[in-house]
Amino acid sequence: MKTIFPQVETYDTDGFVHRQNLLDFDRQAFEAYFATMGEPSFRATQVMKWIHQSAVTDFQQMNNLSKALRQRLADTAIINNLKIKKDVLSVDGTRKWLLQLTDGNLIETVFIPEDDRGTLCISSQVGCALDCSFCATGRQGFNRNLAVSEIISQLWLALQCLQEEKKPGRKITNVVMMGMGEPLLNFDNVVTAVRIMLDDFAYGLSKRRVTISTAGIIPAMDRLADILDVRLAVSLHAPNDNLRNKLVPVNQRYPLNELISACHRFVDKQQARYRITFEYVLLDGINDKPEHAREMIRLLRGLPALINLIPFNPFTGSGYKTSSAATLRYFSEQLSQAGFTTVIRKTRGKDIAAACGQLAGKIQDKSRRARRFAEPRYGMRQESVVNIKTI
Repeated sequence: MKTIFPQVETYDTDGFVHRQNLLDFDRQAFEAYFATMGEPSFRATQVMKWIHQSAVTDFQQMNNLSKALRQRLADTAIINNLKIKKDVLSVDGTRKWLLQLTDGNLIETVFIPEDDRGTLCISSQVGCALDCSFCATGRQGFNRNLAVSEIISQLWLALQCLQEEKKPGRKITNVVMMGMGEPLLNFDNVVTAVRIMLDDFAYGLSKRRVTISTAGIIPAMDRLADILDVRLAVSLHAPNDNLRNKLVPVNQRYPLNELISACHRFVDKQQARYRITFEYVLLDGINDKPEHAREMIRLLRGLPALINLIPFNPFTGSGYKTSSAATLRYFSEQLSQAGFTTVIRKTRGKDIAAACGQLAGKIQDKSRRARRFAEPRYGMRQESVVNIKTI
């Protein structure tokens, strides 16, 4: 298959030029790129290490390359990161970055420290192509997919910022594609970015420490299982089709029986002892009743699953309330007694709007969805799902 190199437009002192943004390249693309220059394939690993492990963006500092090659790279390529527009720290140690893209859109990335890990939550789209009713990102609408460089730049920048803190325990050990956007609707770019994260010559993350989240784009789930061995998280949020159609409208296209079948296929293609994480945001009086717990037990029976129960994090105009602590405990106990590993997710970064479902950024909405949220929300309408191209 012919490798197509993405073009990035940038300005320098000579005016308008076209250059390759090397943050868009995984190792295979790097090898093909250097082959066009008549350079050996090991140049790929050399330059990857400079960019991703040493955080060097000036080709002249890459001193194991010849002067001629360094100059050629400087003339034809660029290492173009996102710009940090805002950097905020929560009282609980969570850190959020508001990052500016070259087109003026803003996205958000969040670092969540725990005692035994540090998780970076990365965005995959500008806004979100889906319309989950309880998510602040969905209310913002949708602009476009992020390029590989825009995805991997979030990890690159977060690493540099955390290293500058010089505080013990502030280290990225896990990456979750759970920020703004539906990752599997940006399939190729997300997969390429994850391959860079896993590459030993880049970030060397364990495949069991990288998670791709989806609301249930079934063709992409099947394709992902065939080409990439990473963790999968499914945003479930309802145990029956009637309710999920309202909360997660993509369910109208990919209903629960088909989604659960896809989950079984995914597990079958992975290594032994693999389990899927199911995310479930509890909304007071909506999806947190005893019958919902019983329906969920029936739905997931026979599927190796980790269930994350997430307290709803309110935002202006959401129209939903957080379930009580007693309801959360009861719901968790019912699932645990049925044999499921169940975790009540601790809310982190709430004071800086960095908690689950709160990421919003600032986008130029092409879907016109934001204009429609003056209407009463829950139970009043069922929008057609945003155009989803075949994966």
